[in-house]
Amino acid sequence: MITATLLIIAAYLLGSVSSAIIVCRLMGLPDPRTQGSNNPGATNVMRIGGKKPAAITLLGDSLKGLIPMLVGQALDASPAVLAGIGLAAFVGHLYPVFFGFKGGKGVATALGVQFGLYWPIGLCVAAVWLFVAKVLKISSLSGLISMALAPVFVWLFWDEKALIGMQLIITGLLIWRHRSNIRNLLDGTEDRISAKTSSD
Repeated sequence: MITATLLIIAAYLLGSVSSAIIVCRLMGLPDPRTQGSNNPGATNVMRIGGKKPAAITLLGDSLKGLIPMLVGQALDASPAVLAGIGLAAFVGHLYPVFFGFKGGKGVATALGVQFGLYWPIGLCVAAVWLFVAKVLKISSLSGLISMALAPVFVWLFWDEKALIGMQLIITGLLIWRHRSNIRNLLDGTEDRISAKTSSD
């Protein structure tokens, strides 16, 4: 019980480390919370600084979900504990204790959790994201569709109630965090993915 509690706390604290804010500070870029969409995530970092800082941010956010899950797997954590670890890392990204509980929207961190849980799950979610992004060129819609399907992939590959429940909560929170994007999608004003960046 103590080990499980420490793993969950550590997952939340790691999730609370904002890759976007740190990368922007280190690379001399504006605070992503005050520029573009005001979201500390990879897509907004790309708007502000281009592909390189966005890629670093994406990697950092993904690792926040991946590393705690892999540690849990290495310690033979039960599905219930793995669910707690994954949810804690994701919530840490959304509501980071180190940054006034104002974090990102969670797609990359959720994807890291899914790869850490079982790589085919992560691969399926990533494939859906890439396909939708390629066809529709809207990052938020790619995230919403891929994460909406994520509980199905968890059910197909690892039919465990705690893990399916974890993913349902993650998906629900992610949709909630994207509510402004959903309004923009309905209005036809949502930003599209652009190849043009300030670093190109």
